[in-house]
Amino acid sequence: MKIPDRRIELFTGAGSEDRFGGPATGDERSMLVAMLDAQRATLRLKCSGLGPEVALRSAAPSSLSLLGLVRHLADVERRWFRAVLAGHDVELRFSSGEVPEGDFDGAGPEPEVIAASWAAWREEVAFAEAFVAQAPHLDVEGRDAWRGTVSLRWVLVHLIEEYARHNGHADLLRERIDGAVGV
Repeated sequence: MKIPDRRIELFTGAGSEDRFGGPATGDERSMLVAMLDAQRATLRLKCSGLGPEVALRSAAPSSLSLLGLVRHLADVERRWFRAVLAGHDVELRFSSGEVPEGDFDGAGPEPEVIAASWAAWREEVAFAEAFVAQAPHLDVEGRDAWRGTVSLRWVLVHLIEEYARHNGHADLLRERIDGAVGV
């Protein structure tokens, strides 16, 4: 057996090969959307094939887990696309002022918690994708209490950064769970 030369060759889950197949030239929206899609696919890949162990914590006292990341990113998608850009009056799904770490602390191994967490993430991603597809341009703006006025362009860049950072956490968490490594 040949030992892979690069970590990218080590993780061969479904969808691993075509995640970064988006355009490298062309219009800004297409490139930003493709890069965000690749980051979302990476999160799915890092969690693929896992059951209750998706909720395993990184190491005490941290509450960081793959399922916590899914729940956190569902809240991130909801905040930026649904609340800030679309202007909907909605609460986050998992975190609140009373339970600020609800995304991670509530990420338990029960099948119903896992299913509900993934369903919430998929719903928020679907809303975001529809919002972006219907937006007339990347300069659509929303108002955020933290950042002030933000554009769709800024939100897309921010979400790419947010996913990329948390996918780095997901790399380490997955390797700790079952030894699967790679990008």
